[in-house]
Amino acid sequence: MATATSLSRRLGAAVREVGLKKGAGGWYGPHMAAAERAILERVPLVDLVVEVRDARIPFTSAFESLRQRVCSHKHMIVLNKVDLANHSLTEKWLKHFENQNCLCYGVNAHNKDNIKELLSIVRAKIKELKVGESTYTGTVMLAGIPNVGKSAITNSMHQIGRISAAEKGKLKHAVVSPQPGETKDISSYKIASHSNIYILDTPGVLSPKISDDDSASKLALTGTIKDSLVEECKLARYFLAVLNSSEEYKHWENLKDAVDDTLSLNSREKLMAGCRTDQKRRRQYSSDHTQDFIVKDVRVTLFKTISSFSDYLEKENEMERLIESQFMALQEVFRVSLESSEDRYKAVAAKLLNLFRTGRLGRYTLDLVPSNMQELI
Repeated sequence: MATATSLSRRLGAAVREVGLKKGAGGWYGPHMAAAERAILERVPLVDLVVEVRDARIPFTSAFESLRQRVCSHKHMIVLNKVDLANHSLTEKWLKHFENQNCLCYGVNAHNKDNIKELLSIVRAKIKELKVGESTYTGTVMLAGIPNVGKSAITNSMHQIGRISAAEKGKLKHAVVSPQPGETKDISSYKIASHSNIYILDTPGVLSPKISDDDSASKLALTGTIKDSLVEECKLARYFLAVLNSSEEYKHWENLKDAVDDTLSLNSREKLMAGCRTDQKRRRQYSSDHTQDFIVKDVRVTLFKTISSFSDYLEKENEMERLIESQFMALQEVFRVSLESSEDRYKAVAAKLLNLFRTGRLGRYTLDLVPSNMQELI
């Protein structure tokens, strides 16, 4: 991982420099500053603060401003996007938070069973905090950095909570987008009746000062910062360094064998009848990189480039050489035919990042659980 760390530091240094820019050049503008003040002002007024983090970066995605503002008994951590993270490492992180006496739960915001369980946990916690009160109204505030899925969780809790209570009326919908910074204001949504519980969806807030280069690169790769502020090619190269240094690509070996078996068939009937439909589909959707057959081709290409590379990847120049060959190979897989080599690289980078962020290229946890188990929340 030494080479991936080297690329991470270079990318992170660039991201941290962007963070210090004023106005449109950075991400922490007047609107985000005002949102941060409004969120922190509400902390003492709500019953429970649910801090939403990205399960791929459980430590790096912490909302630092909450540390000194919220009491531990009214603070809960939700690790969202568990479907994109390494399952065993997510379990270790949940255990770590439990050992720190911190209430924590992992969810996929689009999984109904996950959200129902989260609702039960929130209801139980509110009831515990309201002990002695026969009737009450509870208020829960979701807070966190941009693009961790606060609004997606809000919508799911609102929808399932209203259906469970058999309430009538039009459902509200928080704005959900793969781009960070889409939630502009604090909004309230009802998630339970008898007793009533409301949830506050809040804008994401990321400090302009990130503590270190490694954290900055992880935040950029997982989509906390708009790609337009950081070059997509740099982000894609960092992802490839992470992939090349991991074991994830080995899961795709059977795909390669399946492709090789198909190509080795000599039967004219099988080649013509079996491939005709697939070829027609490929021609029709050749520009849509999310199609299963293209994703499969991407996985096979990445597996072959990594497994056939014989040089020492701990050397930075060798890792760079492998990444360069992967960019070249993926131009064909993604059907990129732009004239400018710079435009081709950008197109490949954008498609590659999309597949990574939607879990089509494996599950990754970039933050490792501290081995000494010291206090790290």
